[in-house]
Amino acid sequence: MDAKGAGRSLARLLGTWAVTRAVLLLFVFRVYTFPGPDVTSDVSVIYRGWYEVLQQGTFPLDDVTWQYPPAAALAVLSPAVLPFLSYAHGFYVLACLADLVVLALLRYAAGRPERSPRGAWVWVAGVPLLGPTVYARYDVMVTAVAVAALLAGARRPRVMGALTAFGALLKVWPALLLVGAVRRRAWGAAAVTAAGVAMLFAVSMPGAFAFLTFQRDRGTEVESLGALVFHVARHFGWQGEVLLNYGSIEFLGPHVDEVSTAALALTGVAFGWLLLWRLRAARFAPQTLPDAALTAVLLFTVTSRVISPQYLVWLVGLAAVCLAHRASRMGPPALLVVLASFVTVLEFPLGFSHVVMSDWYGVTLLAVRNGLLVAATVTAARRLWRATVPRSAAAPFPPQTTRQEETPVSS
Repeated sequence: MDAKGAGRSLARLLGTWAVTRAVLLLFVFRVYTFPGPDVTSDVSVIYRGWYEVLQQGTFPLDDVTWQYPPAAALAVLSPAVLPFLSYAHGFYVLACLADLVVLALLRYAAGRPERSPRGAWVWVAGVPLLGPTVYARYDVMVTAVAVAALLAGARRPRVMGALTAFGALLKVWPALLLVGAVRRRAWGAAAVTAAGVAMLFAVSMPGAFAFLTFQRDRGTEVESLGALVFHVARHFGWQGEVLLNYGSIEFLGPHVDEVSTAALALTGVAFGWLLLWRLRAARFAPQTLPDAALTAVLLFTVTSRVISPQYLVWLVGLAAVCLAHRASRMGPPALLVVLASFVTVLEFPLGFSHVVMSDWYGVTLLAVRNGLLVAATVTAARRLWRATVPRSAAAPFPPQTTRQEETPVSS
């Protein structure tokens, strides 16, 4: 592409980002009201309440809705850097800046050999499909850290490991980025960073790891895959309830514990598959790292007891990094994730009352969204396996020499 063509392409990309993000900001700033439940209350009420507690040097130990690792405190406290804005408005501006950082990283990566601008377009197009929820949660900030970690990738394994550990201490799931890392330096940097930051929080702020107990006690959230059992069962006389529990709308009643246990068991199966893949994989190319990360996060998302709308931000970000590599095989899963994002905004906030009531419109929306995620997961897993595991491989451990097919990199 000549310089003029490249300039026009960049202008279109930035123009699309600016227009779509301006619309999102108009919604979260309440200039216009987005239909459905108010998605900004998490920031203006819940986050703001946590902010006031965290400023006292302790975690919100009396609030079971605090279910995040200790570094999440940094995201909640971040609006303090914009004292001239209200807490909520400062948070939305910082969320938008994190969004812009992701775009800048993807666009910069597109200029390297064997890279593609497709990833930047996936991010620009996929994020606004989720509606204003994107800027009303801190997940876009975590996704920015995860995208930076994956783009550091094989060239800077220590940077990748440190960013991954920091991301995991923001919201756990970025730990899955390491599943495709073959450099020991990445794992070592992650371990050192995680230990150092965790110790810093543990000795400086009481209750840094109380979130583990709160997470353990969660039930089956109404948007999860397992929740479909109860949505349908309500039409056949199931006598349970739908209540606000541990910060989300969950099913409570007969057999909920069994379904929650089944979800945990499926997560265990997903972990087992990832372990088997890692043992059998013999071909590691530069795109394997993000492809494996997307597959891993998809597996753990669809088997989770909770699938909140903001989880799709993670998947859009990881899909974008995958497609920033021309050789990535994750095109179909990425498309399914983008489609699931559009259905997600129809389900929440637009159709959330229907989901809570379990009427057929709400159940259909949820079944389609979760079906798209399951299809993306299965497709991603099959493509990752076929791209990395030789058909003739018989031994569970690939020969050491095959692991060096990766492009030589510096530390």
